[in-house]
Amino acid sequence: MSDSNNSNGCPFHHGGASAPANANHAWWPKSLNLDILHQHDQKTSPLASNFDYREAVKQLNVEALKSDLKLLMQDSQDWWPADWGHYGGLMIRMAWHSAGTYRISDGRGGSATGNQRFAPLNSWPDNGNLDKARRLLWPIKRKYGNQVSWADLMILAGNMAYESMGLKTFGFAFGREDIWHPEKDIYWGSETDWLAPSDNDNSRYSGERDLENPLAAVMMGLIYVNPEGVDGKPDPLKTAQDMRVTFARMAMNDEETVALTAGGHTVGKAHGNGDAANLGAEPEGAEIEEQGLGWNNHKSRGVGRDTVTSGIEGAWTSNPTQWDNGYFEMLFKHDWWLQKSPAGAWQWEPVHIEEQDKPVDVEDSSIRHNPIMTDADMALRFDPEYRKISEKFHQDPAYFEEVFSRAWFKLTHRDLGPKSRYLGPDAPAEDLIWQDPIPAGSSDYDVAAVNQAIAASGLSNQEMIATAWDSARTFRGSDKRGGANGARIALAPQNQWQGNEPERLNQVLSVLAPIAEAHNASLADTIVLAGNLGLANSIKAAGFDVDVPFLPGRGDASAEQTDVESFAVLEPVADGFRNWQKQHFAVKPEELLLDRAQLMGLSAPEMTVLIGGMRVLNVNHDGQAHGVFTDRPGLLTNDFFVNLTDMANTWEPKGRNLYHINDRKTGATKWSATRVDLVFGSNSILRSYAEFYAQDDNQQQFVIDFVAAWNKVMNADRFDV
Repeated sequence: MSDSNNSNGCPFHHGGASAPANANHAWWPKSLNLDILHQHDQKTSPLASNFDYREAVKQLNVEALKSDLKLLMQDSQDWWPADWGHYGGLMIRMAWHSAGTYRISDGRGGSATGNQRFAPLNSWPDNGNLDKARRLLWPIKRKYGNQVSWADLMILAGNMAYESMGLKTFGFAFGREDIWHPEKDIYWGSETDWLAPSDNDNSRYSGERDLENPLAAVMMGLIYVNPEGVDGKPDPLKTAQDMRVTFARMAMNDEETVALTAGGHTVGKAHGNGDAANLGAEPEGAEIEEQGLGWNNHKSRGVGRDTVTSGIEGAWTSNPTQWDNGYFEMLFKHDWWLQKSPAGAWQWEPVHIEEQDKPVDVEDSSIRHNPIMTDADMALRFDPEYRKISEKFHQDPAYFEEVFSRAWFKLTHRDLGPKSRYLGPDAPAEDLIWQDPIPAGSSDYDVAAVNQAIAASGLSNQEMIATAWDSARTFRGSDKRGGANGARIALAPQNQWQGNEPERLNQVLSVLAPIAEAHNASLADTIVLAGNLGLANSIKAAGFDVDVPFLPGRGDASAEQTDVESFAVLEPVADGFRNWQKQHFAVKPEELLLDRAQLMGLSAPEMTVLIGGMRVLNVNHDGQAHGVFTDRPGLLTNDFFVNLTDMANTWEPKGRNLYHINDRKTGATKWSATRVDLVFGSNSILRSYAEFYAQDDNQQQFVIDFVAAWNKVMNADRFDV
């Protein structure tokens, strides 16, 4: 009988349940990985299929929850005792690090999904011991259940921490819905090691110090900058430049950067009073008996005053459980010099300080320790622009509090979307420019009359479809920005984007705008209605009887309501649906298509049906014929899929992103194509969808599915309904 500990005799397939999640991609790395389009399948959620969080949170006793959170702040637990008997600093750091992963370039990261519960974020070095903060919140989450998401609870805990220490916060909105599986769509960097320096082979920097897009943090595993200095080498002026780039990519200006840095360090402390080598593995790498907790110290005490997290040790202010102006008092009152923490990290300590100005020990108030500053803190003193702002805050504490409270609200709500998505009694009524405000639209107009006017305008189906698509395709599900609502395609900067074909766009808008005005309809509605009309015409001409639904009520934003610089990051550099790229990139065209489809909230079948339909509708950018596999362009047919899968063809590379489709017998070229077109025939998963829509019995199903996907895109930003 075989030894049960001998793998050769084990009756089970080793690694079956623990095998890499995408073993196929490991074997065939050139294969297009579609996982990002299906990462949050409904099957991952334990909630009932008809569960509606927005309705559930409306039943929440908000005041009772806030009261429970404030009580928690000073209800110290023996298993993880609070510094000075107050969990405020820990909860604020948890909320900050939940929200601080947001980046404006692609809208990914941030607090809106509760993704800090899962890898890789739950195990990032910069998130050390935040697993303890979430476990401290668990009794409250258990009590209120489905009426409050983890995503909302973590941010509200940060707010209540500040309020319990004396800050009047700007407000709070519920509405963040939890995910139930790690997010695989977020590119955090190419490094293979945590905290790899910028001279590493896999560095995220090029040139002098150009940070790779769309990244914001300076290292893999950090939320923003290295607190010890660039690559761990203290130099406040160099750190200031990292801060300026990083915070700008988090949608923050210099004043907001200074306010957030100072306000975050006004309370709490850093932890480095011990040997980091004694810490166990991070949560995702810890042994099963650790039950999801990481960085546990089984060699020494490892809690209270002996906690090790960042390696830096000490508090920034004399009163680290109170909101006050002590941070700037400390920063400017003393001279500072570099020291090493007990854990060996670089930190700045005062050259001389009176005993009464030192913060007391977290466990014994009879003991006092030096305060500390990180390299980022010293940047506020030595960078000329940061210093001006810091001095203003120092001289005007009320102004500092106002700027910080607004910046904190922006940090924690930036990815929640427009104000129409905000829920709860503490949601502020003020319109903020970064919320991309849109006036309420009206449905009180004659839709049929507008439709008739558009039909008589002389615009082609292609012009109307392309304009509606370009208006809607900017939507990003990551931070709920963009989309057709607001008609910002008519405003700067969108009206000059290359991908929007400015000359064609302006000609179409010059026709549609007077129609909208004459019928008291919004331009946003009129653009979508025109696209729907063009689509309906194409469906009818193809011999199908399928209605294209229309939902009125969009509003029109003004130039004053549009932050031009902020909207610049929404400019598409590629749109596979219209077979266009602004230039050649190192990333493959089909990968750019996946990124766009995922941001738009599309599934793989929806992406497939839209590509096939957009090609035969003949709405490629600048009239290009690539991928228009039909002898009936302009009609919504399944010809793209029929001809793509036809084995009477051969496929011939003709350039970097150009292919010819040739007749197998004669060799004559029938069509041209790009990689985006051909991937639907080469990728086994996408081909399965292409073959489905190529079937003779699915011609009408293709039209029905295209209309459904089109309608989803046109209404993706309709948070008002």
